[in-house]
This record gives sequence, structure tokens and C-alpha cells, in this order.
Amino acid sequence: MYKMSEPQKTLDVRGLYCPSPAMQTVVELSKMQVGQILLVLADDPAAEDDITDLCRTRGHELVQLNKNGADLEFTIKKIK
Repeated sequence: MYKMSEPQKTLDVRGLYCPSPAMQTVVELSKMQVGQILLVLADDPAAEDDITDLCRTRGHELVQLNKNGADLEFTIKKIK
């Protein structure tokens, strides 16, 4: 069973809209070390596809995506 560690950084982009949540996620991941965990909090409906796609295209692991109404919580592990 996968044991998730605590995120090293939390990025709160609630209240921001496309493309800001995805772009700020890219910037924060670029500052982090390989293996670290980033928690992203968003409420833009487009962020679900945008952040999921950026993880896939940039080679990061989307460990978990939680949805609570309009709130989205992404747990991303930096892979490279």
C-alpha cells in the first residue's frame, strides 16, 4: 500500500482562473526537488483538466485528486 508523505509545499490558487492555476503549479514545481510533494488547492473548473494534463505531459505523478463541491485538491509528486 502506498503511504503518502506530507506535502512540502501548499499552493492555494482558489479564486484564480485559467491559465493561472496551472501556470503557478508549474512555477512551484520548478522550485521543488525531485520526490517532493506539492498540494494544490483550486476552485476553477478548468483546473481539473489543466493540472491533470500538466502532470501527464511534464512527467509528474498526480498522486491524488479530491473533489469537494467546487473545491479541488491535487496532490502532486515531482518526478523530474
